[in-house]
Amino acid sequence: MNHLLRAGSVLLLLATTACGLTTGKGTPERKRPDMNMQHGAVKADEFLQETLSDIKPALRWVHGPSSDIECSSGNNSATGSGTVTRRIDVLTIVSEQRRGSLFGVVERAWRSRGLTITRVETGKEFPAVNAATADGFQVSLAVGGRGQFEFSVTTPCSAQSSVPAPAAQPNTPPREGEYPWRPDIHDPFWSATTPPPTTPAP
Repeated sequence: MNHLLRAGSVLLLLATTACGLTTGKGTPERKRPDMNMQHGAVKADEFLQETLSDIKPALRWVHGPSSDIECSSGNNSATGSGTVTRRIDVLTIVSEQRRGSLFGVVERAWRSRGLTITRVETGKEFPAVNAATADGFQVSLAVGGRGQFEFSVTTPCSAQSSVPAPAAQPNTPPREGEYPWRPDIHDPFWSATTPPPTTPAP
């Protein structure tokens, strides 16, 4: 009888351990008991600003749309947790000749902060780099329509809460008209169509 009880306890422990959460995309995630969605959003905003501060010359940017998704238990029952995605859209024109320089600066900065590079897309039209922090944040830099660069950070599943608007002020005004606003600011370094020097000019 004792060995049956022990076997049952092991099975229960395994089932409990394997019972994680999933995001709206069905990716298994574990809820962060020490963080709610507001804390995660603020941390994501701080990470984006740190990344921008690593880029010289500075890029001109605006906030992209913030979004949140409720995490699912896999059977569509409420979990009381969710993820938040923060975005920054670059309005500096980055030429094809300088894309590699920008990706290189960002990738080196992320590695120096302890991130793991999880995917690199080298396609000419829509290149991208994805990475993950040790505490479960997913970050990316991707080129979209008309060569626009977008940074994004998605938090791990955490307790549901209200989510504030980003506190950081963009360094260029939002554009009029329908979103997305495409790059329209020329920069002597990032917009140049000549091969880049070894290091960006300060």
